[in-house]
Amino acid sequence: MELSAAHDQARDVFDRAAHQVTDWSAPTPCADWSTRELVNHLVSEQLWVPHLVAGETIEQVGDRYDGDLVGDDPLAAWTSASEVSRRAWDGVPDDREVHLSSGTSPAVDYRRQMVLDLAVHGWDLATATGHDAVIDDDLARALLAEFTDQVDQWRDAGIFGPPVPVPADADPPTRLVALLGRDPRWHPSG
Repeated sequence: MELSAAHDQARDVFDRAAHQVTDWSAPTPCADWSTRELVNHLVSEQLWVPHLVAGETIEQVGDRYDGDLVGDDPLAAWTSASEVSRRAWDGVPDDREVHLSSGTSPAVDYRRQMVLDLAVHGWDLATATGHDAVIDDDLARALLAEFTDQVDQWRDAGIFGPPVPVPADADPPTRLVALLGRDPRWHPSG
């Protein structure tokens, strides 16, 4: 799957989920975050993109995207930040060096991480609202192929929980979210 198309698909997964939220304080499969806090997290990540793809360091960006970024209208904040990020990625060469919290990486690796984050947090948000996340099988397969070998190191860093067992014949989106420590059977009512 071409990376730009995968990024668009993952952004759409999150965008559809954000448009379905009616309770901005509802719990999500990310136990530390409500729907509002999860959207705030993604808004922050999107707002970082123009700075990082332009070559700024973490220190240069500083804390400007800490705290509440969604105010009284989380959906509008998400929509705006998503567009800012989309425009920033236009024309960024894969080999451009970007400064991440984990060190310097090629932009292509950063973009792949953004695709994973958008898709999985889109699943989190859709699941929290009782809707189908609709992560495309091809997108999930591509993310599994790209990240399965890296998840253990991210888990060791506290980014993901332990994998959740699923049947061997589970569909790719189920295998993806389970690999990243999400219970595919999670339900908002517990």
